[in-house]
Amino acid sequence: MNFKKIDIAELGFDPFEMIGSKWMLVTAGTPDSYNTMTASWGFSGVMWGKNCAVTVIRPQRYTKEFIDREELFTLSFYGEEMRDALKFCGSHSGRDCNKADETGLIPVGIDGSVTFEQAQLTLVCKKLYVQDMKADCFSDETVAKLNYPTGDFHTAYIGEILAAYQKEL
Repeated sequence: MNFKKIDIAELGFDPFEMIGSKWMLVTAGTPDSYNTMTASWGFSGVMWGKNCAVTVIRPQRYTKEFIDREELFTLSFYGEEMRDALKFCGSHSGRDCNKADETGLIPVGIDGSVTFEQAQLTLVCKKLYVQDMKADCFSDETVAKLNYPTGDFHTAYIGEILAAYQKEL
């Protein structure tokens, strides 16, 4: 594995850029049985005195089965050269295809979870809190109507960032 464990305080992590613009893969499982999906919604910060990341997953996503079952999940980030692979992972289900075979992503075990050899940065997270979003909890109804016209509200996962790994060049 060509990853170097780094101190989370040294990340220089810009969640607006890394999550919102560059996207990430959310992955849970083991190298032999996992699923991954592309996400561009989420955030990071401090919660309960811990460095945390939050990701959200819709109920119909196959990855949800894995993240619900596992204690750990990873958030991994890639260079622009992987944009097509991330597009594929966000638009195809692991129920119907092997995303690694289709994209060339190479799964590797990391601290009890899974990332991919091509990742520039991987955050290993331990689930701390899981909450289904609900229509009546939106204080701005237009957000719910715009983003959930069929009522398929996300489940939010708050994970403590246990470790951060950067790709060694």
